[in-house]
Amino acid sequence: MRVRLTPKGGRDSLVGIQHLSDGTAVLKARVRAAPENGEANAALERLLAKTCGIARSRAAVTSGPTSRIKTVSLEGDAETLAAALADGLAHGVTT
Repeated sequence: MRVRLTPKGGRDSLVGIQHLSDGTAVLKARVRAAPENGEANAALERLLAKTCGIARSRAAVTSGPTSRIKTVSLEGDAETLAAALADGLAHGVTT
């Protein structure tokens, strides 16, 4: 899954879906953590794991660790994860 992350965003939350200039849809998220020493990436992994109801170790930034656009891998049943993310977006999940 592709995510556009805003570090130092005031709160940890899923914001919505954003379309990039090339038409690609990405999940937009923000975290309180600063983009230093991987703290923002770790906060994103925690947020997505909590939202999806999976262990923190089952969420990992796999690409773009220093970029705002990241690829994140979530381990689990695809339908269950998609439903949990949709529910998190609908209810404004924050941590």
